[in-house]
Formats: sequence, structure tokens, C-alpha cells
Amino acid sequence: MVAIEEIKSLITKGEGLKIEFKTAREALPRNVYETICAFLNRKGGYILLGVRDNGTIDGIDKNVVRNQLKTLSNDLNNAQIISPTVRIEAEDVEIDGKTIICIHVPESAQAHSYRGVYYDRNHEGDYRLGNQFLITNLFIRKYENHTENQVFPHLRIDDFVAEDFDFVRKRVALLNDKHPWINMSNEDILRYAKMYLRDERTGKEGYTLAAAVVFGKRNALAMACPNYKTDALCRKEDTDRYDDRAIVDCNLIQAYGQLMSFVRKHTPDRFFLEGDRRISLREIIFREAVVNLLIHREFTHPYPARLTIYKETVVAENWNIPHTMGCITPENLIPYPKNPTIAGFFRELDWFEDLGSGVRNMFHYCPLYAKDKNALPVMEENDVFKLTVRYEKENASARRIEKTDVNREDEILILIRENPKITMREIAEKLSTNKRTVERTMSKLVDAERVKRDGSRKIGKWVILKMSV
Repeated sequence: MVAIEEIKSLITKGEGLKIEFKTAREALPRNVYETICAFLNRKGGYILLGVRDNGTIDGIDKNVVRNQLKTLSNDLNNAQIISPTVRIEAEDVEIDGKTIICIHVPESAQAHSYRGVYYDRNHEGDYRLGNQFLITNLFIRKYENHTENQVFPHLRIDDFVAEDFDFVRKRVALLNDKHPWINMSNEDILRYAKMYLRDERTGKEGYTLAAAVVFGKRNALAMACPNYKTDALCRKEDTDRYDDRAIVDCNLIQAYGQLMSFVRKHTPDRFFLEGDRRISLREIIFREAVVNLLIHREFTHPYPARLTIYKETVVAENWNIPHTMGCITPENLIPYPKNPTIAGFFRELDWFEDLGSGVRNMFHYCPLYAKDKNALPVMEENDVFKLTVRYEKENASARRIEKTDVNREDEILILIRENPKITMREIAEKLSTNKRTVERTMSKLVDAERVKRDGSRKIGKWVILKMSV
């Protein structure tokens, strides 16, 4: 039973994500079932019958209250009206001499429909799920397990990029020379990282969706999640189309390097002295943005993940299974990893911090990066997660230094990792520079013993000795 003071408090708050008012003076409004389904399918809520949209208590005719409660109970147990059927608490209460009905709708573990139509809820009210993609996402959200744990028995170890396992071993060795992955086989790393599981429903064992997106070759990615990709766009001058674009459809280990390279190419760097240590604000901020874009997303949904760089802001968007709704701040944050297995793997590579730490870092460093104390990041948690980071407008000197030799070295190493047989001319074309510049940078990499040439100029290949990302 809901206390009268609590109901008054709900009326004072007004309609929102979890509160709905409906007039019902003479009869039960039929659209009450749309709201019931929407609440069941989202986070639950309260429906107050006999209250106008503006919060005015209109009341219900006392002669029809019992009939309304009976109709409501019967309809909720009728599978032709609400499917699956559900039991919901509803009671009549008297406030200021007027009778209203309070319906408390809990969040359901199942997806519900009203006369065959599915509804969902946002801050603006109920909305009908009008296409199969939205309905599929509803069922995914209700699914008891994370989709990253979906088992694909036909995946084999040959479906994964062997060089990426070598990269992982070298990466963790730099962080901890006693890390257990250093001496593990590729298969053992996947098992240790919980990317080889048994499907409890079928009893079949196999590599998971997480394994496919973290280490998979393109054919494995296409099989496990055919819609997976990240679209990186630079729209500083041409906002209708783009100035530069990179379609990143490789696995997450490679995608991290490619997206960070794209960010370095199109945003200014600003070094900052923290204590006696010089740090790159851009690296700290966009590492969080890129990692969030890669790992806190629903890989099975066709909505494209996108990173867009504008003149003053960078916006990252991806499909999401929200745990809460609205803007995230350090004060209201409830840490909830969307893909805990993948998040844990990235944490071992030191590319990801716990959710709370990452959000606090963004709110601390973004104003410093933009040189504006009001330039806080905007994190919007809905079906589509959207992160907006603002930075200071570029000036002529910033444009001259944004492409440093260090940045170009990292970009070349990433291209070599993707294609060890890549030519100087091909590198120049991909980086929009000239061949002489590439040759000069490559000479520096060789001298620094970061790469070496294996074989002749025509049929040989490059071998990476040390990565910096």
C-alpha cells in the first residue's frame, strides 16, 4: 500500500520517466495499458488515475471506482490484451476529498505487449516500438545474460588475429612482468579472460561474442555480429558530409589504435603539468571516450557507433542498454558495466579504468583541455549513449603542430600492424602526406629499433619491435 503522503509527493514531482497522470472520471482510459506496458518494459513506475497532466486532482466518480479496479484486474490477466499477463497492485485512495487510483507497475524481467504492440518509455511519455530493431533491443535488454557471453561453437582459434595476442602479451608485460598472460597460449588467454564458455541452454562450448570482437578476424566479426563497425568522421569544414572519414571495422584491439590515431590527427594536443609530471590531456580524455565507445555498447544492434569531430566538440554515440536514464554526473553515477568481460580485458591492458574513476577523470580534465571551467563533458544515458566533449577552437599555430612526428610514427606503426607488407607509397596515401615524409619517419623508427625490415624491398615485410600505443 502506497502512503498518501508518498502519492502527494508523486503529484508534486509531476509526470516523468516513472510517473504518469491520467483522467478517469467516468471510465478507465484504454491507453492506461500502453503506459503499463511501457513501465513494465522500462524501469517501472506509478500511474495515478484521476489526475490531470498539470497535476490537478480531478478525481474519479466513486460509483465507478470498484468497476475500474475490477476491469483493470481482469484485463491484466487476459493474454489477448496484455501478453504475457501480469499481476499489478492498484488501490483507490482519497486525497482532499477526491478519490484517485494509484497503480504501481514494477519493472518486469519479460517484454510485454498490449494487443500485440510493444511499448517503451522515455521522459516524454510512452512510445510505440514501430520496427523490429527496437523490439529486438527490448528483448536483448530483458535477456538475463550479457550478449557478450553468447557462445559460437563454430569459432576456431584460427579465426582470431595471432599478432594481436603477441601485442597483448607485450602490453601486459610492460605493466607487470609477472602477468600470467605472458607465458600463456592464445587459447589459454581466451579461457582465462572468460571468452570461452559453455552455453547453459544447449550444453555446447565455444568462443564467445566477446572473443570475436576483441581478437576476431573480419570473417569472425562478420559471423558473430554482422552490423559491427565504428564510423569516425571529421566535420570541421564540411558539416553536411565530412572532411575526413575512417570506417573502423576491425577487432577492438586494432580499433582502439585506429580511433586514437584519428583523434590525434584532428584534435589539438595540450600538455599539462600535474605536480612534477607532464601529461597529455588529449590522451587522458579521448582514451576514456574511445574505450567507452568500443566496450560499453550493444554489439548485436545495427545502430552504427560513431565518433564525430566538429570545430569545437567531439561527439561519440553508440547503441546502449541503459541501466539508468538521463545525464550522468559524478554525483549520480551508478557504476554498471555493459560488457563486464570486455571491460575487464581492457582493464588488464590499462586502457580502461573503473567506471566511476573514468567519469571523474572526464569531469576533472575536460575543463582543463578546453581552457574553460564550464566545459564539462555531457554524458547522456538513453537507448543511444551520447558523450560530448568540448575543446578550444583551433588557431593557426595549433593546426601547424597537430601532426607531430611522434603522432605520425604511431599512425605508421598501426598501418604496419594491419598490413606488414604495406609500401611507403601506400602509407603516404593513407596518411595524406608525401612519400619522402614517410621515408624520413620510417628511418627514425628503424634507428629507434621500433621496426625492422624482414626480406627485400619488393617481397619483404615490416616487423614491429615496439609499439607506443
